[in-house]
Amino acid sequence: MVKKKRFALKIFGLILLAAFGLALLGLATLAQMARELPSPEQFTSRQVNQSTKIYDRTGQVLLYEVHGDEKRTVVPPDQIPDYAKKATLAIEDQTFYNHPAFDWRGIARAAYTNIIRGNLSQGGSTITQQLAKNAFLSSDKTFTRKIKELILANWIEKTYSKDQILNLYLNQIPYGSNAYGIEAASQTYFGKSAKDISIAEAATLAAMIQAPSHYSPWGPNRKELLARKDYALDQMNKLGFITDARKKSAEKEDLKFQPQSIGNIKAPHFVMMAREYLIDKYGEDEVQNGGLKVITTLDYNLQQIAEKTIKEGADRNSAAYNGKNASLVAQDAKTGQILALVGSKDYFGESEPAGCEKTPNGCQFEGNFDVATQGLRQPGSSFKPFAYVTAFKEGYSPNTMVFDLPTEFSTYSAVCPITNIDYKSDNTLCFHPENYDHIFRGPINLRNALAQSINIPSVKTLYLAGISNSINMAASLGITTLADPNRYGLSLVLGGGEVKLVDMVEAYSVFAQDGVKHDQTFILSVSGSDNQVLEKYSDAANQVIDPQYPRLINDILSDVDARSGLFSSSLELTTFPDREVAMKTGTTNNYRDAWTIGYTPDFVVGVWAGNNNNQPMQKQAGSILAAVPIWHAFLEKAFKIYSTASTFTKPDPIPYTDKPMLDGQYVYNSQVHNILRYIDRNNPQGALPQNPAQDSQYLNWELPVQIWAGTQNFTQNIAPQSSSTQPG
Repeated sequence: MVKKKRFALKIFGLILLAAFGLALLGLATLAQMARELPSPEQFTSRQVNQSTKIYDRTGQVLLYEVHGDEKRTVVPPDQIPDYAKKATLAIEDQTFYNHPAFDWRGIARAAYTNIIRGNLSQGGSTITQQLAKNAFLSSDKTFTRKIKELILANWIEKTYSKDQILNLYLNQIPYGSNAYGIEAASQTYFGKSAKDISIAEAATLAAMIQAPSHYSPWGPNRKELLARKDYALDQMNKLGFITDARKKSAEKEDLKFQPQSIGNIKAPHFVMMAREYLIDKYGEDEVQNGGLKVITTLDYNLQQIAEKTIKEGADRNSAAYNGKNASLVAQDAKTGQILALVGSKDYFGESEPAGCEKTPNGCQFEGNFDVATQGLRQPGSSFKPFAYVTAFKEGYSPNTMVFDLPTEFSTYSAVCPITNIDYKSDNTLCFHPENYDHIFRGPINLRNALAQSINIPSVKTLYLAGISNSINMAASLGITTLADPNRYGLSLVLGGGEVKLVDMVEAYSVFAQDGVKHDQTFILSVSGSDNQVLEKYSDAANQVIDPQYPRLINDILSDVDARSGLFSSSLELTTFPDREVAMKTGTTNNYRDAWTIGYTPDFVVGVWAGNNNNQPMQKQAGSILAAVPIWHAFLEKAFKIYSTASTFTKPDPIPYTDKPMLDGQYVYNSQVHNILRYIDRNNPQGALPQNPAQDSQYLNWELPVQIWAGTQNFTQNIAPQSSSTQPG
């Protein structure tokens, strides 16, 4: 028993000795850290953090420098309004005057959040800690840096009064756009000294401190900034810093931000897209202060051509058709790399018309809004190839015949009234599209229907292919916005869903590459300040559809003769010397949106033209008038410096099936019927349906065919319109 007690005492002694040793080691480590730290009095000689630099694909053209030279003017406390100080306290550190250098509750709360999220996104830092970090330390999220921050914060609290610390803080912290300190921020964003800013402006600056780049008034998140400004005002009111009346007045104030300087940024919409990506991946602090070197995919030569072309084209459309804006995306089809991106005609331009922000209709043009990546626009007929390629995959072919006649299309298995000829139906369950030229061509094959962008055959094609199948196909090619198939009906093929220009370019690139999808990207490499490579481009390529079906689409869309009926006198704008170019246009109802997407096997370019607020363009300014000239003007110059004179691979011959309608026959046994008489749309190559009338569309499709057939004289079978063994 005595031996056991002695043994236990020895163990206890060893534990105490180890604990004492660890404590000494910890104290020694802390002492060493403290010796390495600068004196708090050395604010004037603090280390300047490195800026992040964003380059074009050559690594030679600097597009943008995130926090390069620091713009700072130190002002005394009496030059900073009291409400500006209180706005900062209200949103950054409400108990600043009541706690020591750090807030244990805030640290514990942040630690809990970080454990739950599995990262270091929350800091729990007081104003004193933020001052210590910004003045002397890096932005690294490490335990060692946090200990140093706490030591420095404790020294600062012993060296300066709370008022002095707050003043030092407001003169040191970054507000974004290279503005350090509240004076530089006031001048940068509002064009006035800090002593002259209003309560609303002070609350706005305070709102930016947490994430200056994200909350930039010149970026895509202005609404979030204004919402956070209102939150700051609400907190000021709850803390008794401002009255209810001053809060309401400040919330209603119309803030006037200064225009962003044009001298320090190239390809602004592209850069802002890249910056948002970097912040999301690496964090605000690292992007602002970590000295990253970013090589993007942008070809600055192409970008300059694109910007000039979009500006000239939008100005022409504005004068001719009251279409104030335009956008362009160019992509390398072989790699998925974005080579040029123009989100609007002028990133720094004033909104049009003047004062439109306050009007119910909104603005026709807003410079910093990126239509290419943020705008949800209806694509018009440029969506049609997704339905046709789905139909080809399901067993139809370019030789398949349908009837271009006035037709009602029912939904929910409704039988539409007999109003096919005059379109007078008020039945909301029925849909009766018209062709762009109000001409009905009778029997037509899918090849010519797509090449000439005929609406009624295209709606029939979508029905035959299946709406869900077509949406899934579009998603597999790169369309990201059609998330709920239940929202869409047969009008989808005419552009009834909203898409992004950047997605449309990605999707068409899959056609260009015979069904291979190269994931879209705009970053080639990111390196740290120590030159360590953090990420590097690697082609992510997948064969998402059998090559035969996109080759059929390419064969149709590159056929100049086939599309000549659509373009008429503008046909020359769709062709280029020594280049085989496929292309498709799209125009939405009332000429709100005009699209042109065109491509070679290695290069894809998409153009949108219209107004940001969906106001229709005037004088029937469709894609041929408003978008095609811009698209052609860009490609005419771009082809001189980019892309090769390659040709599309021809599709395999189409096997002859001798089945009515599928092989170009529309008269069978001296009779004429719609295609649903001969095929089961779920298995078009299978046996003839036993009861075609069971299909909900059959009667609606059959009636106009019989009316048309009554005017004809059929006594024998009609041979296919095109070769049964060639794509047509």
